[in-house]
Amino acid sequence: MAYIEIGPAPADEDCVQVGTPDYVQLARVECSRFIELIKKRVGKPPEGVRLAVKSSPHDFGDYLEVVCYFEPDNKEAVEYAYRCESEAPTRWKV
Repeated sequence: MAYIEIGPAPADEDCVQVGTPDYVQLARVECSRFIELIKKRVGKPPEGVRLAVKSSPHDFGDYLEVVCYFEPDNKEAVEYAYRCESEAPTRWKV
């Protein structure tokens, strides 16, 4: 599956910073909340799509963010993934 990085939180909001105490636990909660907000805005993911929390290495520890995994040969999945990126809420309150 391909994926698009969406970010750890809405773009116009602060997010938990790598290296802070309990970062992984707090970031996982934050990302999960962001996933639910995206689903409310964009709708339920179609077949061939999965919104998830992805961990990537960083100098100060693992960095967590929301990604949209999608099947690149599935037109509906590709469209949904790009909508997640472009239409994700920029604030916690929508």
